Amino acid sequence: MFSPFAATRWFFLLLGLVLGAPLLGQAQIVDDSTKVLYGPRTTRVIYEAEVLADSTRGTVIDTALVRWPQQKYWVRDTTFQQDLGTLGSASRPLLFQPNTELGARLGRNVFDRYAREGSQVPYYDSRSPYSFFRYIQSGSGEQVFEISYSRSLRKNFSIGAAYERIASNKILGTNSREGLVEHNAARFFARYQTDDERYHLLVSLVDTRHRAAEQGGILPYASDTTSTGKLNINNLFVYDRAQVRLAYAANTDDRDELHLFHSYRLLGRGVTAYHVFDARRQYNGYLDGNLTATFNSPVTTTDGAFYTRILRNPTQTADRVTYRQVENTVGLLGRTDRVAYNFYARYRAASLRQTSLLPIPGTTTSTTQAAPLDGYSDTYSQVFFGGTASFNYRTIYAVEVAGEYKPFGTNLLGEYWLRGRIRTGPLSAELLTTSYAPTLSQQRELGNHYQWEINDFNNTQLTQLTGRLQQRLPLLADHGIDASVSVANITNLIYYGHLTGYNLLSQPQQQSASTRLLIASARHHFRVGKVVFDNQGTYTSGAGDDNTALRIPALVTESRVYYQTHVFKKALLAQLGSELYYQSAFKAYGYQPSVQQFYVQDNFTIRNYAVANVFLTADIKAATIFVKVAYLNQGLGHQGYFTTPFYTGYPRRLQFGVRWRFFT
Repeated sequence: MFSPFAATRWFFLLLGLVLGAPLLGQAQIVDDSTKVLYGPRTTRVIYEAEVLADSTRGTVIDTALVRWPQQKYWVRDTTFQQDLGTLGSASRPLLFQPNTELGARLGRNVFDRYAREGSQVPYYDSRSPYSFFRYIQSGSGEQVFEISYSRSLRKNFSIGAAYERIASNKILGTNSREGLVEHNAARFFARYQTDDERYHLLVSLVDTRHRAAEQGGILPYASDTTSTGKLNINNLFVYDRAQVRLAYAANTDDRDELHLFHSYRLLGRGVTAYHVFDARRQYNGYLDGNLTATFNSPVTTTDGAFYTRILRNPTQTADRVTYRQVENTVGLLGRTDRVAYNFYARYRAASLRQTSLLPIPGTTTSTTQAAPLDGYSDTYSQVFFGGTASFNYRTIYAVEVAGEYKPFGTNLLGEYWLRGRIRTGPLSAELLTTSYAPTLSQQRELGNHYQWEINDFNNTQLTQLTGRLQQRLPLLADHGIDASVSVANITNLIYYGHLTGYNLLSQPQQQSASTRLLIASARHHFRVGKVVFDNQGTYTSGAGDDNTALRIPALVTESRVYYQTHVFKKALLAQLGSELYYQSAFKAYGYQPSVQQFYVQDNFTIRNYAVANVFLTADIKAATIFVKVAYLNQGLGHQGYFTTPFYTGYPRRLQFGVRWRFFT
């Protein structure tokens, strides 16, 4: 909900942006004849993946309006996610995604969505300094801010820096503007190539700090339960009335990464040698400063009552995990008009340190003695071999084989993934097979509320066959369809289970039976005059409530329709439209913040729900703005929806955003 005063302020701000944007549009460099010299078409974005494909042309800056108002594009991972209902909260993929990461990996991924990998940093090739900023704000406290600057010091050498902030406020159990999440990230990057383009260098430093207060979900009142013992869900959507389960807990996720890629052409484009150096650190800290103090009214509780058990410290929790990893990859790649290849070897050295705070002994007489720690450390040294080979015959026929292999490990065959793909015309088929070990977190945990050490897990194995059709269709403009059908068989799937009869995490478990999935997805896009329709949906069978290890809603859809036109003698490009997201009912994963893991549960079903939004987007030269009413349909059938058991999504709210690009 938003007040009329806030709406009035935003109206005048929006009006000022519209009136002032044409002046700011002069940020493009012009000559005496006012002809634009530098702008979006003279600035290109280059990614490491393109250089690995032996291409440095890059792509022009995306100035389209389509993605700008969509919330999933405000963060790094743009897939559908199950989160805790708020921007910046813990999340996991909603739809099935096969794993191709091998070897030692921490396995604490709930904040991956907001962190940029060093290999994904954009580099810019511009004839002039290039900078941009974006700012997004909502009436419920959602906020995204990013600013980036890059410039070419010489023809083939450029440097840049960027800063990003993501924040949100609490929507449960509070009438204030109390902060819930704060994410800060800084990155520095540089690109160099020789005049003959034989040598290329990309280097980046990415530092991310993410802090999220943990509320544990809604704690229902006794009056929220009906006489038949069922929970009256609608009572839980009175947001300022809601009581939460945790008052003093917070998660911290800090990441640092130094990433360097350089390559040298030995024999033209036919043979190129390259080396990748990557050093990273991930720190996860869970702090609950008071396990015994009571809070809430009229139903009082303590943070300690939230946990299954307390193993080490009865008054506070301070569990910390630090994972460090250094990788060196060397390889050869090359391409011709029809053939491309890339073969590499990688060495990984990693270490893991986990600690949990113990109470200060009662016999101590020192007032400055630090509390003792319980913990363990491990180190890992691993080697990987992999590569890709492809053959293309014009646009008619293409074949590609890719894979990676890690020898040794708990399985005699080691770990591996292998993918083969064939395409002819609009049809393609892909076969993927993988075998990978459990994560380090699945193998061992030492904390104040959970502890396990499991060394007998088998490798999880997957075989997936996918057929796909990508075809432009006649009759309508921009008319096309992208459809696929996949059949997947998963054996020895490792998951986090729950305590029988309770909505509480127990420990990692391995599924004894196989899981068979049928996944059908389609996207249909077409335009009638100035009206554009874009619809997509995914149907998944085999991961319903009867599956003990994997939970996916049977149907997830997203539909958008908008009217796009130029106004004011083509000085402004505008879109006016609506979008509708829908997902079917399913027993969604529960969330345990003390170990940063989602787990399978059987006691809470998230009913099917739809979220409708309407938006207006405008582009005025270098400035792009949008205003959107999100969850417009609140109160039509239901007063709210759940994203995770006892975690509600945002209520209706107003969102707006502005983005400016400068080429001076």
